[in-house]
Amino acid sequence: MVRCPTCGSDHVTYLEKQRRFKCYAKHAKPQFSLKVGTIFEDSPIGLEKWLPALWLLTNCKNGISSYELARALGVTQKTAWFMLSRLRLALQDESSNRFTGEVEVDETYIGGRARFMHKAKKARVIPSSKTAGKVADMGLLERHSGDDRQHSRVKPPSW
Repeated sequence: MVRCPTCGSDHVTYLEKQRRFKCYAKHAKPQFSLKVGTIFEDSPIGLEKWLPALWLLTNCKNGISSYELARALGVTQKTAWFMLSRLRLALQDESSNRFTGEVEVDETYIGGRARFMHKAKKARVIPSSKTAGKVADMGLLERHSGDDRQHSRVKPPSW
């Protein structure tokens, strides 16, 4: 459920042409985007560039350079350097403490485009198991609620 970051109201609507949300409560800044309250907030770069950049950074065994990221995403080297510096700062673990309090865990299977296959080919290629040929992905979220002004933490499992 989408909530207004200013007042916390859930009475919001999506403005399709602006690709933003609008809160119906009367206050300053009634419009907001999905990037509010995240490391992506003050960036003109869209999430369609940020999320693959995060994936590349976390999955490259020996790290990734800004030149390599720029080539992969189709952005300038300066933009890629900015993205990497912001992502690396966000990925720094400030403490080695375990998660405490309310923790959410979610998993999904990624891969395969079975819906685009012909019925006969789908039956031949993909066995009855819906997870065959797909990669399992899981994430953890530690929530901080209330007025304690702490940030929630997301931690991918370390395999």
